[in-house]
Amino acid sequence: MGLKSVLCAQIEVKACKDVFHDVFTHKPHHLSTICPLHIQGCELLDGVFGTVGSKLFWTYNLEGQKKVSKQIIEAIDEEKKVITFKEFEGDLVDKYDNWKATLHIEAKGEIDLVSWTMEYERPNENVPELINLLDFIVGMTKAIDDHHVKIN
Repeated sequence: MGLKSVLCAQIEVKACKDVFHDVFTHKPHHLSTICPLHIQGCELLDGVFGTVGSKLFWTYNLEGQKKVSKQIIEAIDEEKKVITFKEFEGDLVDKYDNWKATLHIEAKGEIDLVSWTMEYERPNENVPELINLLDFIVGMTKAIDDHHVKIN
């Protein structure tokens, strides 16, 4: 059994918070246009965008290296604006077990927040925490926010 880890980030956004839920749920294939420095592609492998059980194939750039990820949409809550992705194949599961990420969009008073929670297991203490991936996710979120603020 591995060492369980949870990393979280909350990012205040200026764009409409619904944009984030919509793009990750129904239009993830647009992300390569919205934030091309982070995401180079998202293809639907199985299912329908925006439905639980759908499988996605991501290509992305982490610290100058091309990476791939195959994920299944594990859960979607339209009312609470929550979506959970679980990686079943790719660069992350080569080193880490049970990786999943949950995106939650919420309003706290006048502030809109995009919250990311990553859960995973490291096989031992010599395998580093995924701080670099959390930084990537924060940067990607800011790039998406900047894109939507500029077009509006």
